[in-house]
Amino acid sequence: MPGPLDGTLILDLTHVLAGPYASMTLADLGARVIKVERPGTGDDTRAFPPFKDGESAYFAAINHGKESIALDLKSPEDRAIFDRLLARADILLENYRPGVMERLGYGWEALNARHPKLIYGAVSGFGHTGPEAERPAYDMVVQARGGVMSITGERDREPVRVGASIGDIVAGMFLVQGVLAARLEVERGGKGQKIDISMLDSQLALLEHAIAITTVTGEPPRPSGARHPSITPFETFHAEDGLFVIAAGNDPLFAKLCTALQLPLAGDPRFATNPARCQNARLLKRLIEAVTLDRPKAHWIDLLTRAGVPTGPIQNVAEVLQDPQIRARNMVVDILDRDGAPAYIAAGNPIKMSALPDPKTRAPAPALDENRAAILAWLDRAPEG
Repeated sequence: MPGPLDGTLILDLTHVLAGPYASMTLADLGARVIKVERPGTGDDTRAFPPFKDGESAYFAAINHGKESIALDLKSPEDRAIFDRLLARADILLENYRPGVMERLGYGWEALNARHPKLIYGAVSGFGHTGPEAERPAYDMVVQARGGVMSITGERDREPVRVGASIGDIVAGMFLVQGVLAARLEVERGGKGQKIDISMLDSQLALLEHAIAITTVTGEPPRPSGARHPSITPFETFHAEDGLFVIAAGNDPLFAKLCTALQLPLAGDPRFATNPARCQNARLLKRLIEAVTLDRPKAHWIDLLTRAGVPTGPIQNVAEVLQDPQIRARNMVVDILDRDGAPAYIAAGNPIKMSALPDPKTRAPAPALDENRAAILAWLDRAPEG
């Protein structure tokens, strides 16, 4: 796919989610991604369910449009191929434990000496420095240790993991940001850099409001369910047929909400300011629900939307995939099979750029080592450097 990264070659040694999510994003922006996999088994997610016709839909959703070559970096023959690829690469991505690439002879120091413009992007559980750099980690571990689980779920119940794998995904997003900044530096005549992304660091970077509360009050926030810890009303509310959300994030929006619901509360000193509303959040919720329980949620969402109050339904994934706004933004795309027919559904590219094509389909994810012959042929005819 042509795009702002057209002509950029990425060697992707990553597996599972954080690194592959980053390389998927870069591929959506036009980069060529050659996925370097373990011979025989390849990326772990090739074995992750759900499966369709014997292939992993999980793997396809994160690795579509990439190329695959299987290389054993302990084999002299495969190392020779990898070295030829390195000579042409702009970016290398890896998510091994710190020290693995060094033992293979492909650590940052060695590669930077040989390829000074190469950008080296690494993502790991705890980063490449610090006393626990070599510890393994998965999404669950960093959500727990990074504080996210401590503020997720219902008060006075056990901590809850965020349903999406944000430990991996956010780290992948930060890896993309670092790689693009380093790429800009190279384009300006600078040298390549190492980008060291820690999944644990990335969780801390999500705790904006929780950090502010903790450092100012001296008390870490506890889970508050769907309610915002310091904005009210900003949570779920019951309607006649179920739950919906209202997010009145300031005093003018609260006044609009009161007008729409015909509740004379905007001037009430218990609710006139956000601090007062937070002090009386449970009472305010009961007063609002005394009104909203009488009609279906669709009625209230329509009424409040027309009044300019942020609101919306609580949708499951199947409903999200049919959401007309999501569809209008081309955020549901088909991943094609090798015959060009739709095989899987995946999320589209959320980065909408005026000059970036945004097709409704994506090329297939590669079979393990599928592109070996084509890559070797390209190496034979491509000029080095």
